[in-house]
Order: sequence, then C-alpha cells, then structure tokens
Amino acid sequence: MARRGTLTLLLLLPLLVSTAGVAAAPAPVPASVTTFVVSGHGWGHGVGLAQYGALGYARSGSTYDRILAHYYPGTALGKAPVSRVRVLVSEGRRTLTIASARPFTLQTTGGTRALPAGTYRVPSRGLRPPLVALPGQASLSLDGRLYRGSIRVTQAAGSLQAVNTVGLDAYLYGVIASEMSSDWPLEALKSQAVAARSYALASLRGGDYDLYADTRSQVYGGVAAETPSARASVDATRGQVLLHEGKIAQTFFYASSGGRTADVTDIWLGSKPVPYLVSVPDPYDTLSPYHDWGPVAITAAAAGRALGLPGLRGLTLRRAPSQRVREVVVGAAAGRTSVPGNVFRRALELRSTWFRVGVLTLERPASPVAAGEEVELRGRVLGVVQPRLEQRAAGGGWEPGGLVRPGRSGAFVTVARPLVSTDYRLRSGAVATEAVRVAVG
Repeated sequence: MARRGTLTLLLLLPLLVSTAGVAAAPAPVPASVTTFVVSGHGWGHGVGLAQYGALGYARSGSTYDRILAHYYPGTALGKAPVSRVRVLVSEGRRTLTIASARPFTLQTTGGTRALPAGTYRVPSRGLRPPLVALPGQASLSLDGRLYRGSIRVTQAAGSLQAVNTVGLDAYLYGVIASEMSSDWPLEALKSQAVAARSYALASLRGGDYDLYADTRSQVYGGVAAETPSARASVDATRGQVLLHEGKIAQTFFYASSGGRTADVTDIWLGSKPVPYLVSVPDPYDTLSPYHDWGPVAITAAAAGRALGLPGLRGLTLRRAPSQRVREVVVGAAAGRTSVPGNVFRRALELRSTWFRVGVLTLERPASPVAAGEEVELRGRVLGVVQPRLEQRAAGGGWEPGGLVRPGRSGAFVTVARPLVSTDYRLRSGAVATEAVRVAVG
C-alpha cells in the first residue's frame, strides 16, 4: 500500500527490444499511448517571500517589516555592511561601445585621459586591460544601455567582459521593477527592496565581480529599468537588510506560492534546515493568476526525452509536508531513477513543484478487423475528471464516444464496432491522448 503523501502512477508502456542482425529496422510502434495531465499551484521554487502574497498583505494594510517577518520568521532588520557592488553586465563580446552625453574619464594602464562626450569603440584585439570608464555629469552607456557608476572592461578567455561598479542602492534602482511590478503598493515594493538587497549581499561571489545582471543573481537593467516607485522603495529602506543571528539572511523570493510557502529542504534535496526558510501559510496568494495552473498535457515519450530516460513507464511522486513534490521516482526502460522534484519541474517546464499528475493511457488494439466486428478498447485513467473516449472515422472529425468507467485500479475496457478505419483517443477536459487506429479491412 502506498505511503500517505505518495501517488503511484503505473503506465502500460512496452520495453523496446532491439533485434540483432536486422539493418535499418523501423522503430517499433508503442503498444499504447499515454498522456500525463499535470496541474498545480504557484509559480517559482516556493522558498521565502511570495510576491503576490506580499501584494495581498500590503493591500490589507501590512507594512513591509511585518511582511518580511511573515515570510522570513526569526529575522530582524539591520544595516548593510557593503555600500557598493560589482555587476557583470556584459561577457563574451568581441567589441564593446562606451558612450556618454557629457565628458568623462578613461583610466588605462597608460594613465588617465579626459574624453569629450561621444561614443567610443573598445575592440578585444590590442586592448591592454583593464580599462575603466568613470562618469562625469552623465551616466555612462555600454552598448546603448545606461548605467550608474563606473564600467570596467577586461579580457576573459579571449573576449571582453564589462563590470559595472555601482552603489548598492543605485544597483537596486535597476533591480526592483524587473523583479516586481512597479505599480504595486509601496509597502510591497519596500519588502522586495529589502529582500533584494539582502539576497544580493548574501550571494556575493567574489573574484572579478560580485553579481550577475540576470537570473543567476537578480535581473538588473540599469537606468532604463528604473521607475519612480522603485527608487522610492529603495530610498525608503536605504541600507536595510534582513539579519539572522547577526548574519545576512539568504532571502529567496519568487512570484507565487500557491497558498503555502515551502521549507528549503522541500525544494533543494540535501539542503540543511534554515530557521527562517520554513513553510508558512500564504493566504493572499489567491490574488495570483498562477495560484492554480493547468492542466498541462505531456506525453510519456516527451517526458522521457526531457528527463533523458527513454521508455518511461511509471512515476511515483513523493511529497514534502508543504505538499511540494520533493522527489519523483521514474520507472523507465533502464530501471527506476530518483529525480529531485525541482529538477523534474525544470525538465518538464512546470511552474512549480506543487503539482499532481493524472494519466490517460489507451492501448493499441489489434487490427485490421472486419467491418462491424467487435473490438475491445483497453486503457487506464488515473487522477483525471470525466475521462471519455472520442472517435474519428477516416476523413472525418472527432466525435464523442461516451464516458469510460474505470475500476478501482484505473483500468477500463470498452467495446467498439467500427464500420470503417477509425481513430480513437482519450480526453479529459482540454487534454487528449494521441490517437490509436483500428484499421478495417
């Protein structure tokens, strides 16, 4: 008997056996077609601050410090120990252009030069790194994008990379509106500002630069990404970070929790428990358009390809207390493989690890048959609503063929009497399997 919190899905898919000595043998036709019907809740990893939940708390009158205390219990506001960061804003380029609307300064190994306003091309060949552009009375532009602070150009692996050295809060000006809608209430934006500031400082990588300008750290768009409300949220929380036992907290955030956040150990297997990254209720997530999502149709063949596990024939979902899928045991032609829930989610491009899986399987009946001859259509349906059979005569359109009535195991048998060659498929809501054909000869 399955353990509580574990859903086992058995898929009747064949083993593919190679035939020695047969050249260019055609791929065997699967004995059945299977489609997964995946539905779930939330968007993102689920750990820490849920942005739609923060929106709801702000609309209900909560201040940013109370919002943060809810999503990161046991933390406290403190002062950031760092005032400037270095952000990798360009890499792998053969040439770069640096421009300014006002005079600026260029530092090279040969000394410092004052340059008039204009656009300057920086080639990878002949460059004696580093090259540092310092702004005058206008922000510098790198390949057409404005940045506050200075720009340092170096060579890496034969190409150019550019690093923007900028004040921590000026950096956040270009982050907040890229991570949260700038027309949301100020208290929600302030909670995002503190979370983003803390996340940045807890994630400094060291070396030639501290942060990436994309989702490897946080999305940073420079001056073009700034909005008045984003700057206001940063200024209102200037220098504030979240601390836990005197250290900067790792303040993960994401879009939507689905109604409850996840413990960090629910998502990243092998992670140590973190006192402030625990599962908490998120009642205002109902505002999110991603609170519920699906159904998403994924064929067993496509799932096998995405996971690199051909001949996929079964899934077992193992859940954490927060209802996230912590682990998926995949049965395939080569045996059973355990896949972490977040890896499974990324491979199948699901919105979150809080999901359920239904199954529609239709076996391929023997054919050809005589016109009007009785044919048994067999299959299995699990975790779906109102499964029904559809049929399509050769050259026609799909027509309803009646509900299927599975037994307790999900298996069903129904009878058809096709007069001409006919395709059959299973459907539940908007999701249908591939067709199987009964040829009438």
